[in-house]
Formats: sequence, structure tokens, C-alpha cells
Amino acid sequence: MKVFDLRCAHEHTFEGWFGSEDDYLSQQSRGLVSCPVCGDTAIVRMPSAPRLNLSGATQASAVAPARAASPEVADAQRQLQTLWMKAVRHVMANTEDVGANFAEEARKIHYQEAPERNIRGTTSREEAEALADEGIDVMSLPLPDSVKETLQ
Repeated sequence: MKVFDLRCAHEHTFEGWFGSEDDYLSQQSRGLVSCPVCGDTAIVRMPSAPRLNLSGATQASAVAPARAASPEVADAQRQLQTLWMKAVRHVMANTEDVGANFAEEARKIHYQEAPERNIRGTTSREEAEALADEGIDVMSLPLPDSVKETLQ
């Protein structure tokens, strides 16, 4: 099993687990490796040193990332990603997925033709603007495909 440090074009860092380096390269070439935060498929592998157990000997990282952020900035980015994922999990757990029927269902709820409840789904930008013009509050929450399935 190979564990790689990966980063998307939006600077989100994450780990990827692959059977081999060839598996990673194959999946990346087919666009199957995506950022769990934003869904971006422009992924780069970050340099990392292997972890060797040398009976207590210390080892320094031989390769530094090309754009290494300060520890404070990196920690803040991790905290922000963690908070974002917590918010997404909360939304997913406390809303009903109405899919492509979002605009129609939002109108039914607004005009009291359906029971009031928290919903999520998909709609076009134009339809979201039409809902706003009717006084129906909606919020866009872009989710990567990996989050739309089982959350880990």
C-alpha cells in the first residue's frame, strides 16, 4: 500500500492510498483522483520522505515542498478544511435530498403546499435567481461527488 501526500490546484492537501505508484498514475490519468474538499481533479503529488524505522535514529525530510507554508498557515488550512467538512456533514445529515426537484419542492414549501423541512438538491443558477426573486431563500453549497456519497 502506498500513501501519497496530494494537493489540488486550490491548495487543499490530503492523503491518497493506492496499491502501487502505477495504480496512482493510472487513476490520475483517468481523472479518478479528486480533492475531497472541492472535487478538483488537477492533483499533484507532493514530495515526501519515506518513514523508516531505524532503531531510534532521527531523519530529516530530504525534500521540502516547493511552496511550503509556514506551520501556522498549514495548521489554519487544516482547521478550515475540518470545519468545512463538519458543516457539510451537518447539512447532509439534517436535510432531505430532493435532487433535481429542488426548485419545485422549495416553492411548494414556501407556499405551504408541502410540509416545512430542510431540503437540498440541484437547480440551475437561473432557477435559483427566480426563487430569490420570489422571496425564497436558497444557498449554494458546491459539493464534490465524493461527499455526495457516504461521508467518512
